[in-house]
This record gives sequence, structure tokens and C-alpha cells, in this order.
Amino acid sequence: MTTKEMVYIALFAALIGVLGIIPPIPLGFIPVPITAQTLGVMLAGCFLGRKMGALSLVLFIVLIAIGLPLLTGGRGGFSVLVGPSAGYILSWPIAAYLIGYFVEKIWSKLALWKVIAINILFGVIFVSLIGAPVMAIITNTSVWAGLVGSTVFLPGDCLKAVIAAVIAVQLNPVSPIEEKTKGA
Repeated sequence: MTTKEMVYIALFAALIGVLGIIPPIPLGFIPVPITAQTLGVMLAGCFLGRKMGALSLVLFIVLIAIGLPLLTGGRGGFSVLVGPSAGYILSWPIAAYLIGYFVEKIWSKLALWKVIAINILFGVIFVSLIGAPVMAIITNTSVWAGLVGSTVFLPGDCLKAVIAAVIAVQLNPVSPIEEKTKGA
């Protein structure tokens, strides 16, 4: 791994932490707040690619686990990783990997609508399908109730998917994915 790759990984872990400064929107009927951090997850995948995107989220989760208050509301520590948000947070590296994998596959024929579709599929639907059942199990409610409750995230997450796709497509000439395809 090159120094440049390590810098990208650390930079995106920091970016996701900065997105945690934006105050969460708590919901009365579901214990997981609406946050801006999933924007960073999708950006990491579609800008950095599968390997660096996933590693930036692994680093972010390690930083949370050791107690840094990087999640919205200044939350951090191992307890967050076993609480209602655990499934969502732990799905982030996998989501970034999947987003990066499929964006790399379409890189030579990059189109905004394709990146939006990939972000919605893996950054919105996949994260919800992992996070909501885990939240339901931890809060001792039915999985169906967790999935129905998580639908409140869909409009905002779809907007974040579009924003991440627009940013990634606009920045594609400077993306590490572009560097890999030129070097290959």
C-alpha cells in the first residue's frame, strides 16, 4: 500500500468524522437518528474504489471503537457498536466495498445514472437491509417493524446517493480509480 493510498484512506475516515459534526435528527419512533455520515460512506466507495473505500470505513470504525466521538451527537466507544446503530455502522465497510467494486466495473463507461443506481442499491438499500434487522433484534422488536421503521431514512438517503454520485462523477479525473485505470 502506498503512502498516497494511506492518505486517501485517512482523509475519508476524517471526512466521515466531520460529517458527524452535523447534528443528527432524532426520531421518536426509532432509536437510530438520521445522519449525514452515510453520504461519506457512498462517497468513499464511488470515489476511492473498493479497497480504499472499505479500508477507510474500517479505520473509521476502529476509531469509534477506541472511543473517539466521531459519530453524530459526539458518540463513540465500543458500546455504540453493540447498540441500535450497530448494524448500520458495521455494514458501512461492506457497502463502500460493494459500491467501489461496481463503480470500478463501469468506470470506462461512467454515467451519472449508473453511479446513482449503485449508490441507492448498496449505500441505501443494502445498509438498511443489514441495519434495520440488527436494530430490531437489539431493541427486541420484530424485524418487520424495524424494516418498516427504517423506511423513514429512504428519502434522505436517496438524496445523499445522488449528491455522492454527482460529486464522484465530477471529480472522476482526480479519483484513485482513474489512476488505476490509466496505469493498467
